[in-house]
Amino acid sequence: MADARSAPESLPPAFLEFLQENGLDPMMYSMVDTIPRYIRLKPGMEPHIPEIQSELKCHLNKVSWLPDFYAIPPQVQIASSMAYQQGKIYGIDAASGAAVLALDVQPGEHVLDLCAAPGAKLCMLADMLGGRGSLTGVDVAKHRLAACRTMLQKYSLGDRCRLFVADGTSFSILPVNSSLGNGEGSTCHKDNGSTLSEWTSKRSWKDRQKSKKARMAGSPHLTSTSEPELIYYGKHSGLVGLRKCDALRPSADDEAQTSGYDKVLVDAECTHDGSIKHIQKFEFWGWKTLDRRVLDAERTDDLLHLQLRLLTNGFKLLKTGGSLVYSTCSLTVAQNENVVQQFLCKHSSAELQKIDSADSWPCRSGSIFKTLRFDPATSQTSGLFVAKFTKLQI
Repeated sequence: MADARSAPESLPPAFLEFLQENGLDPMMYSMVDTIPRYIRLKPGMEPHIPEIQSELKCHLNKVSWLPDFYAIPPQVQIASSMAYQQGKIYGIDAASGAAVLALDVQPGEHVLDLCAAPGAKLCMLADMLGGRGSLTGVDVAKHRLAACRTMLQKYSLGDRCRLFVADGTSFSILPVNSSLGNGEGSTCHKDNGSTLSEWTSKRSWKDRQKSKKARMAGSPHLTSTSEPELIYYGKHSGLVGLRKCDALRPSADDEAQTSGYDKVLVDAECTHDGSIKHIQKFEFWGWKTLDRRVLDAERTDDLLHLQLRLLTNGFKLLKTGGSLVYSTCSLTVAQNENVVQQFLCKHSSAELQKIDSADSWPCRSGSIFKTLRFDPATSQTSGLFVAKFTKLQI
């Protein structure tokens, strides 16, 4: 895709047909060498900008509409830099940052990131909490969630976080109820349930054996019927001192209305067609991989079902008056507006919210009022769809 003029012609016919069926312009993939790379500067690192610029050998162009974000040339690699290794910067597309900002997280709130991997949005949410409240990250892939854990520790943002390997469509653990620390409301039997001490990276013999059995059984991911696995919790996450059976207690019906999360982010799995850098990778992975991951009709149908279920469960875990942001890096209507429409038809307590901060964003309206679309041509970012909901009192 290096030659912008020949980029669309380099795409396989099946993918061009997919784009045509969804009303998407293949020319956007010719912009891969003109869309900037975006980095987020850890708050408080502003004095280090001159040395970061010197190391990366480029100017950090401040993104005026997104705090702590900077644009750099697309060819600049950050992974080997000291600034990245020392936790001063990390890569995250500006559109993804906008989806997080749309939640309007306030210090002290309880926040859920239902599809947390690979972790950049999780770190941004942790910063926005300002050392108060709690942050829960969920992902079905243990190895990807382990990368989130590493990222939280690298950027010293894990104190108020807890991470669960779980199916986001059925996860039902609410923010920590402080009364459980006194045994009030506990579901544990009197002499049942080990107490959680401060988290350590050293696993017990029992946990190591359990992981070994899972590997031998060829089960790298959790199945939807498995109990959520707690793989990390910070010392101020509210779990230290609780019994494990209380920490893993599923919520009862309608309990979330009063004890649920203040804010929920559902950045759902999708075909990633809006991410031109992601599509570019298929040149190296092979176009047959694109056929399997993006174009397979059965997989696409499964994705649409998954997206609706993730949105539905995220909303179920939201407290009355709380806000939920649904986003995907697909630009197809089927994975975005259609999912939103189906969801609204089934949930009378859900209402789309205007994203006030978006008045200054370089995006356009989706085909449903109050939804937003970022795209390479308009926004100079990867493609992203964003919708924000609130839960009404019924």
